[in-house]
Amino acid sequence: MLMVAKNDNAHRSLAAQLKNKTNLREYIALVHGVIKQDEGTIDAPLGRSPKDRKRQAIVADGRHAVTHFKVLERYLNYTLISCWLETGRTHQIRVHMKSIGHPLAGDPLYGPRKTINGSGQFLHAKKLGFKHPVTGKQLVFEAPLPDDFERVLRRLREQTPGLH
Repeated sequence: MLMVAKNDNAHRSLAAQLKNKTNLREYIALVHGVIKQDEGTIDAPLGRSPKDRKRQAIVADGRHAVTHFKVLERYLNYTLISCWLETGRTHQIRVHMKSIGHPLAGDPLYGPRKTINGSGQFLHAKKLGFKHPVTGKQLVFEAPLPDDFERVLRRLREQTPGLH
């Protein structure tokens, strides 16, 4: 999902909402491993990796970054989570989840390679919400999971005994 301003006033309003963390950004992700806790928060600064300029990393002098997550389903070797961002840093969810030992499935940059069939990383922008710049009305947009994501989840559910 993408938020686009049609004029300068709208741009200022949307930028202020992002800065003040009043907008909603919810993502669905499939990660490697089984996350034990039902929810959590990762508060770790992000910046360019000193070892690989193409990657982001947790670095002491990085920019403040906070990701909240909640477990939706657990499978044999994967966990489906919902994530909310307080901040919006480059590759934030990808780096934060890898930092706790649960990289995104299908992530060629931060995760193990070719562990699950799909068309890329299993990260989906589910909801985007913000106040309309003119009317002030709260708007929330939701996008369904892509078909290939749904197919993988169905297969994981079939392979996981006791999951209902």
